[in-house]
Formats: sequence, structure tokens, C-alpha cells
Amino acid sequence: MADDLLNDTKTYPRMAHWFDPVLLLQLLNNVVVSSIFGQYADRRLMIAALDTVPPEEHVRRAEDFRTRLTPDEKGGIWIDWVADLGDGFDSTYAVASLLAKRELNVGGTPLPRGEALVMGGDEVYPKATRQAYVNQLWQPYAWAAPDADKKNDTGRPLLAIPGNHDCYDGLVLFLALFSREKAWHVGAWRSYQRRSYFAVRLTETWWLWATDIQLADNMDQPQFDYFKHIAAHMPENSKVILCSAEPGWLYTDTNRNSWEIMEYAAGIATSAGRGHAVPILLSGDTHHYSRYVGKDERQYVTSGGGGAFLHPTHHLEQDVSLNFVNHREALKLGTMPDPKEPAKTTAAAYPSFSTSRALTLRNVFFAFKNWDFSLLMGGIYFLFAVLISLRDHPDVYALITVVFGASLVGYTVKQEVSRKFKIWSTAAVHAAAHVVVLICAARYAIAYNNANFAWSGEWWEIWKWCGLLALEMVPVGFLIGSTLFGLNMLITCLLFRMNRNDAFSALRIGAYNNFLRFRLTEDGFDMYVVGLEQVPSREDWIANKKHDKNRPDPEIPVFIPTHDLAPHLIEKVSISFKGVR
Repeated sequence: MADDLLNDTKTYPRMAHWFDPVLLLQLLNNVVVSSIFGQYADRRLMIAALDTVPPEEHVRRAEDFRTRLTPDEKGGIWIDWVADLGDGFDSTYAVASLLAKRELNVGGTPLPRGEALVMGGDEVYPKATRQAYVNQLWQPYAWAAPDADKKNDTGRPLLAIPGNHDCYDGLVLFLALFSREKAWHVGAWRSYQRRSYFAVRLTETWWLWATDIQLADNMDQPQFDYFKHIAAHMPENSKVILCSAEPGWLYTDTNRNSWEIMEYAAGIATSAGRGHAVPILLSGDTHHYSRYVGKDERQYVTSGGGGAFLHPTHHLEQDVSLNFVNHREALKLGTMPDPKEPAKTTAAAYPSFSTSRALTLRNVFFAFKNWDFSLLMGGIYFLFAVLISLRDHPDVYALITVVFGASLVGYTVKQEVSRKFKIWSTAAVHAAAHVVVLICAARYAIAYNNANFAWSGEWWEIWKWCGLLALEMVPVGFLIGSTLFGLNMLITCLLFRMNRNDAFSALRIGAYNNFLRFRLTEDGFDMYVVGLEQVPSREDWIANKKHDKNRPDPEIPVFIPTHDLAPHLIEKVSISFKGVR
């Protein structure tokens, strides 16, 4: 049976081909439909209308969560955070395997498993479908920690925040799975929440708040009322871990709404008149680890390394300035011991800046890594070459220039909303390179074919001539045109802080994963950042002979790697709140 399951893993998704033309069209359709109709079908309003319980019930649910958590021998509560996890099976399952272990030993420190697991957004990629939730979320976690009692709904609690990819179906599946009355079993974990946003009590004074900003980057009225009521009934001087699907402090140059809604949620807590503080802000969405420090050692943490493709870190600013409720807050990129030279410090980011820059260079091979997109470029080059063969005139060259210029400028503007001069200048150079290569190659191929092709007047010779032109121009578009696209992303990502998402989504790097493990006490917290630099390939997973399908044990995963996973401690952050508000 285990061998049959092992064969099944071969059919499970690999990293999404983000530059697959078919996928690009599907995602474009999702974005357009969501943008047009999303505000008219806001599921947050619908779920609030269906969840018609008195405000006191919301407080009771939040309070009851604490009873599901068991403190350690010194009274601390352990909580796990993972985000952006539902991309390739191998990376997702590797991280799930680490989260499922009763104890991890990293950096010589034993870290007991979290009493609860918080998923911080984008539970599936590239779009929310039932099959995606099964293959890319439920199955990896169910295999990592098998469900020993399918009738028992009191397993380890699981909480989830919807990300933008979860919202493309209008949040239908997310709510159906995570917010239903009867707990959803995800292996040994059990869903707990009743809405897409929630507040839960973790300890005597620690609370966790998670907002749902949907695609419109706003907070609906029922959500505002919910958090306001929770804040009014929390014990005085409570500490809030505020979670969101987007790290707004990283997006101040691209999407100010993202930060404003998080600041708004923080304001609800701090303005309740009960002395509440927000010492930790957490998010995923950006697929790396980074940490900024604000006033009173407030931690702004991005951890989106649950299995999705890697994002760069070398673009991170050393300083960020933003409004925090009623004051201007200056954030500084944190520091941590340099893993190569522990006596020195380096930026609190994973992977390191130098590794991030080195990985960017892989875009030199963009054409081969993204062969499906390269075929599209080959087809575009061929079609324009046919147009030139029909009318070799400056107006055709002008048309080609306009098409390439408008499409590439429009593409860049969509990705980048600031730095207008860089957008126009880099897009213009990129478009010019395509136009020059295409026109020169097309004119040479057409001239060569006309000189060596003997016409006899038969109609089918037109198709033969076009076939010959395709054999010449498709490789040009595939190799040169697609490589120009990759080089543009390489240069702009490396030097101009542009195309940060696309330059790395094209690489589909499933390694350099990370997740967070917190130990919360009344005096402060310890945050352990766990990294996984290498992920086993599909062929490196083998059936676990200790697994018994008839008597599943949550401590015995269904599959294990041929070589032990090697998690490491990226950094440990310890903060005490004595005298700090």
C-alpha cells in the first residue's frame, strides 16, 4: 500500500509554471473577475450575516481557544507560524514534515512542536480549486501527521488567514474548509475558526489577531465591530500578535493600502483604552524571511517560506518610515549573527543578500527554465516576421515598435507603481532590444528564403514558405527573445529593485524555506526562525516502513526522505516586555 502511495506522489504538483501562457491567461481572468465583482460578493459580509451570534459568543470562542493549549513545564506556550505553503508538493511536504515532528533540534536547541499551527495566507497556488486544496495543502499535511482518530475533533488547532490566491474564487472554498462548524481534519490538525478573520487568546495576556483584507485591501464593518468588541473584553494590558496576509511595511512604495489596513487594526487594539500593546506584526505573502524593528522593539516579521517559490531579499531597504496609529515610526532592518562569521552581524533576512543576488543570475537561463513562455515568444516573432514579409515598410516597423513598447511598458507599470522614470526607461530599452532583434532576423530570413526558394505558382508553396520562415524565426524568439525577457528581469531586479516577484517566480526555487516557532510567556517571547536550505526532490521521498495505514500514528509520517532533512536556526529573537508598552 505504501508503494502505491509513493507512486501517487509522482502525480502531485511540482512548482507552478508562472510563465505558462495558459496559466497567465487564467490568472488574468481571475484578477479581472475578482476586481469587477469582488466588491459585490464580499464573502466577509456574507459569513458575518450567516454567523448571527451575539458578540459575547465571539469572546467565548476566543477565550476557549486557550483551553486547547498546554503550557510547557515552565508555563510557556508554543505556537507555530507558516505561510505561503501550497505550491510544489516537495517543498510543502518537507516543511509540513518539520512542523509535524514532536520536537526539532536546531542550533543545539530542542524546540517542542507548537500547540497550535497558524497558516498565514496563500494556502494554495496558483488558484483556489478543490483539487488544489487537496493536493497542495490537505494531503501533504495529512501525510506528515496522519490522522489517528477521524472522529475526534479536538486535535491540535489549526488557524488560517486567506491570501490573495485563496480569494480568487471569492473565498468560497477557504470558508467551506476552514470556517465550518464541524472541524476540518488536516492530518492531526483541526480547524477552529468560524470566520476568515479571528481573534484567539493564547495565554493570560497574549492574544493573536488575524485580519482578512480580501483583494480590496479594506476592513469591512462587521470585521471592525468584531475586533472592537474583542478589544473591549480583553484583560487590561494584553499583548496582541497582529497577523495579516500582506506585510504592508514592505509595500509602502507599491501598495499603501496594505499597510493602512494593518495600522487600522492595530489602532483598534491600542485605542481601546485598556492598555493593550501590539509588540509583534506577522505576515507572509513575500516568500522569504525578514525582520524589521520599530519603536519599543516592536517586531515586524515577514515569514512566507512554507513551500512557495522563493522571493529575493537583496532589495530590502535598511530603513522604512510609516505611520503607526498616532505617531511616525521608523523601522530598521534587524540584525542577526552572520552564519559564516558568528562574531559579526548581518541583515535579519533569509536567504542572505549575497545568496539572493547570486540566485537572480539564474535568469540568464530563463528561456530554458520557462520553455512554455519561450514557445509563445517564438510564435510572436514568427507572426511579426510574416507581417514583414507581406509589407516590408516603415509603418510595419512602427506597428511592431508600438505593440512591443505598449505591452512591455504596460506589463512593467502593472508590476511597479512607483519609480516612473525607471519603469519607462527600462521598458523602452527592453522593447527596443526585441524590435531590433526581430526586424533584423526577419529581414535576413525573408531575404535568404526569397533568394533560395523556387516558386512554381502552386498555392501550397505559400504554406511551405511559411513553414520555412517558422523554422527560422521560432528559434530566434525562443532563444533570443525569451532570453532578452529574462535578462531584463535579471538586470532590473538586481540593480533597480524592480520585477522582484517575476524574476523569482520564473526561477521556481522551492528551497530556502522557513517557518516560525514562538514560545510565549507573560514576561516576553522567544521567536525561533527555522530554515530549510535544501528540499528533497520527488525521487528522494520513500515510503516509511513504520507507517501502518490501519493504525495511523500522527508521529509517524507516511513518507520520509532518503537523507534526513537538515533544518537550521536562522536566528532566535528574545524580547522582554518589562517596563515596555
